[in-house]
Amino acid sequence: MSESTEKKSRGCRRGCLIVALVAGGLMVLAVVALILSAHVSSGGKHHLAWAREDVGEDEMPMMQEIWSSGTGDVKVVRIPVTGMISLNEGGGAFMGDSSSAVAALRAIRRATHDPDVSGIILEIDSGGGGITASDIIYKALKDFKAAKQGRAIVSLMGDVAASGAYYISLPSDVIMAHPTTITGSIGVIMQGYNIQELAAKIGLKDVTFKSGENKDLMNPFHDVSPAQRAMLQAIIDSMYDRFVMLVAQARQLPESEVRKLADGRIFVASDALKAKLIDDIGYNADAERAMTRQLGVSAIRVIRYEEETSFMDLLRNRRGLGMSLESMLAPRETRLMYRWEL
Repeated sequence: MSESTEKKSRGCRRGCLIVALVAGGLMVLAVVALILSAHVSSGGKHHLAWAREDVGEDEMPMMQEIWSSGTGDVKVVRIPVTGMISLNEGGGAFMGDSSSAVAALRAIRRATHDPDVSGIILEIDSGGGGITASDIIYKALKDFKAAKQGRAIVSLMGDVAASGAYYISLPSDVIMAHPTTITGSIGVIMQGYNIQELAAKIGLKDVTFKSGENKDLMNPFHDVSPAQRAMLQAIIDSMYDRFVMLVAQARQLPESEVRKLADGRIFVASDALKAKLIDDIGYNADAERAMTRQLGVSAIRVIRYEEETSFMDLLRNRRGLGMSLESMLAPRETRLMYRWEL
């Protein structure tokens, strides 16, 4: 055997040995992870023990319960809502964290069907999002309270809880903000682009076939006509009126007073408290104390939910858990939003 051939052979053996060691190491790590997972499950997590055959998984999602804090006998669920409020299943962390809204909705529905859950601490850190997505979460929270007498909701705002994020706090018995929270931005926004002049300069032409004059409404290659502007403004005004009405009802304020505040302006926590848009300023411990007062108990046991996921779930883009190339590359949609735009 020549010297060069022998070197190649040694190199091949060395490479194969490295690959085998890496593969073996990964297998060991996988086994250790499974053992640790089982150990944690036996300590801080447990599954739903009261599953009903007449309720589907989307109505009563199967999640793990993890002890978060407190030692009381009354069970309360901590549910975070962060980033863009959107129920788009294709969204993920790279698309405004829309997965948070999906996970929050599933958690609310899970808590609704658990007779042992007496309250929800809703932790909000969001600039808002879709009108319908915000309204669906709002309705889910209302359903949670209606499903069992005596339940309570306490919302705790983070850095931002504006527009649609303020909207979802309205079913709360107590709305609390951190001292540094920005909230408000009550209103509706719809944005688009007009690239007509740019397209003309670079020789780009629009080719659209449509069944009616308004079928390509907000086409970026054309101006919006006065009639179309009036049509869109009427829709925006209708959505705005609903927002104002719900704020007035939830905060027990005259609608005329709410309209003065609902011009899209934002508030620091102290000003929001003066305007009666929130009930208190504090931190997590204060939110838990507010919950004990609402429930009339001396102590609560706070849990949080965790979805059971696998690598295959991520590949299959399971609802709210994965991301798709299509969603990452999709152009910005023109739609009505309850959202604070910086």
